[in-house]
Amino acid sequence: MLQPGELVRLVAPSGWVRPDRAAAAIQALTSWGLRAQAAKSALSRHFYLAGTDEERLDDVNDAFRDPEVRAVLCLRGGYGAQRIIDDIDLDAVRNDPKLFMGYSDITALHIALWCETRLSTVHGPVAAYLSDADSSTKGSVHRALMTGDPVVMTADEKESTFDVRVAGRAEGILLGGNLTMLATMAGGRHKPDLGGAILVIEATNEEPYRVDRSLVQLKRAGWLDGIAGVAVGQFTNCVDDGPTPTVEQVLSEQLGSFGVPVLGGLPIGHGDQQTTVGLGVPAVLDADSGTLVAQPVGRPADQQASG
Repeated sequence: MLQPGELVRLVAPSGWVRPDRAAAAIQALTSWGLRAQAAKSALSRHFYLAGTDEERLDDVNDAFRDPEVRAVLCLRGGYGAQRIIDDIDLDAVRNDPKLFMGYSDITALHIALWCETRLSTVHGPVAAYLSDADSSTKGSVHRALMTGDPVVMTADEKESTFDVRVAGRAEGILLGGNLTMLATMAGGRHKPDLGGAILVIEATNEEPYRVDRSLVQLKRAGWLDGIAGVAVGQFTNCVDDGPTPTVEQVLSEQLGSFGVPVLGGLPIGHGDQQTTVGLGVPAVLDADSGTLVAQPVGRPADQQASG
């Protein structure tokens, strides 16, 4: 966890960022007593990216190499993280582990960092939208970054995936993120061992058949072999106009075939209200009581990052 006065570096590994969004993120973080600064090229723009691959990579590596920086927060998702993950300075990550937070396209970095260094990371709102988040979402980010409290989530009946459920209880390391990105990474060099793990998934703007396709891709690629359970987050705007099943029906059919506990309705993902949660941390999923409890991401210096 972070202490007041520590330095947070804001990076943009994927899509470009509006300057006012970066300024608002800095203001939000400084209101918590932290020091915050945007990376050198964070406000650059190259096509749909926040600068060239070299600029974005240099910003990420500089943040991990700087001993004064104690947390690296991503300003937004979008697209582009996969273009730079193979050249991350992994020795810097191992030698001085830091808090790292983002979601959506940043899933590529979460997976790569876990596979290469076993760094526990934070799945939470991108910093560019932190100032616009509701009080619950902001409070969740603050808890995850600045306290040592476990994250306790209860399935919310207002979430569209609430009825996606298979009874049972599972314990394991929580891993995953954006389903589309996970499926896109299948076949690449980074394949996490999900045996005994609890998989967390969420998605946005994907038609039901594309969600089906992503799950089938992960299954065929062997990513889902031996998983202990599935935590289903928010599947926002995952609809189409055709005579097709709903995304919830797709999730129930696919996930129900795994023979493991499944809990939907969790406020993780692209919804208006999001809960920040650690990845690579021990967790307990109880579909019978409708809860997911995840341990906090530890003080970075205490993490045992390894190759």
